[in-house]
Amino acid sequence: MNVVEKINIQIDSDQALVLFEFLAELGDGNRSVSNLLPAEELALSGLEAALEEVLVHPFEDNYANLLADARARLEMNSRD
Repeated sequence: MNVVEKINIQIDSDQALVLFEFLAELGDGNRSVSNLLPAEELALSGLEAALEEVLVHPFEDNYANLLADARARLEMNSRD
Protein backbone atom coordinates (compact mmCIF):
# COMPACT_ATOMS: atom_id res chain seq x y z
CA MET A 1 0.00 0.00 0.00
CA ASN A 2 1.32 3.43 -0.95
CA VAL A 3 1.52 6.15 1.65
CA VAL A 4 0.06 9.40 0.34
CA GLU A 5 1.67 12.54 1.68
CA LYS A 6 -0.70 15.08 3.27
CA ILE A 7 -0.42 18.74 2.31
CA ASN A 8 -1.77 21.94 3.82
CA ILE A 9 -3.08 24.88 1.84
CA GLN A 10 -4.28 28.26 3.00
CA ILE A 11 -7.26 30.05 1.54
CA ASP A 12 -9.36 32.76 3.08
CA SER A 13 -12.68 32.00 4.72
CA ASP A 14 -14.72 33.50 1.87
CA GLN A 15 -12.97 31.29 -0.67
CA ALA A 16 -13.46 28.26 1.56
CA LEU A 17 -17.17 28.91 2.03
CA VAL A 18 -17.86 29.51 -1.68
CA LEU A 19 -15.79 26.51 -2.68
CA PHE A 20 -17.52 24.31 -0.13
CA GLU A 21 -20.95 25.30 -1.42
CA PHE A 22 -19.92 24.64 -5.03
CA LEU A 23 -18.55 21.21 -4.13
CA ALA A 24 -21.64 20.36 -2.07
CA GLU A 25 -23.91 21.32 -4.98
CA LEU A 26 -21.73 19.30 -7.33
CA GLY A 27 -21.97 16.26 -5.07
CA ASP A 28 -25.73 16.65 -4.75
CA GLY A 29 -26.14 16.78 -8.53
CA ASN A 30 -27.32 20.40 -8.48
CA ARG A 31 -24.24 21.56 -10.42
CA SER A 32 -22.17 19.81 -13.03
CA VAL A 33 -18.72 19.83 -14.53
CA SER A 34 -18.28 18.05 -17.84
CA ASN A 35 -15.95 15.13 -18.39
CA LEU A 36 -14.62 14.62 -14.88
CA LEU A 37 -12.45 11.58 -14.45
CA PRO A 38 -13.34 9.27 -11.54
CA ALA A 39 -10.13 10.27 -9.73
CA GLU A 40 -11.06 13.95 -10.11
CA GLU A 41 -14.51 13.30 -8.65
CA LEU A 42 -12.92 11.52 -5.71
CA ALA A 43 -10.43 14.34 -5.18
CA LEU A 44 -13.22 16.95 -5.20
CA SER A 45 -15.25 14.87 -2.78
CA GLY A 46 -12.25 14.66 -0.48
CA LEU A 47 -11.78 18.42 -0.65
CA GLU A 48 -15.44 18.95 0.23
CA ALA A 49 -15.09 16.64 3.23
CA ALA A 50 -11.94 18.45 4.39
CA LEU A 51 -13.70 21.82 4.16
CA GLU A 52 -16.73 20.46 6.00
CA GLU A 53 -14.48 19.45 8.89
CA VAL A 54 -13.19 22.99 9.42
CA LEU A 55 -16.10 25.24 8.44
CA VAL A 56 -18.77 26.20 10.94
CA HIS A 57 -20.81 28.53 8.71
CA PRO A 58 -22.71 25.79 6.83
CA PHE A 59 -24.36 24.83 10.12
CA GLU A 60 -25.47 28.32 11.08
CA ASP A 61 -29.05 29.54 10.67
CA ASN A 62 -27.98 32.48 8.51
CA TYR A 63 -25.84 30.37 6.17
CA ALA A 64 -27.52 31.67 3.01
CA ASN A 65 -26.69 35.25 4.00
CA LEU A 66 -23.12 34.35 4.96
CA LEU A 67 -22.65 32.62 1.62
CA ALA A 68 -24.12 35.54 -0.32
CA ASP A 69 -21.84 37.96 1.52
CA ALA A 70 -18.78 35.79 0.86
CA ARG A 71 -19.62 35.57 -2.85
CA ALA A 72 -20.11 39.34 -3.05
CA ARG A 73 -16.78 40.06 -1.31
CA LEU A 74 -14.91 37.69 -3.61
CA GLU A 75 -16.45 39.28 -6.69
CA MET A 76 -15.75 42.78 -5.38
CA ASN A 77 -12.13 41.94 -4.55
CA SER A 78 -11.56 40.45 -8.00
CA ARG A 79 -12.31 43.85 -9.55
CA ASP A 80 -9.59 45.61 -7.55
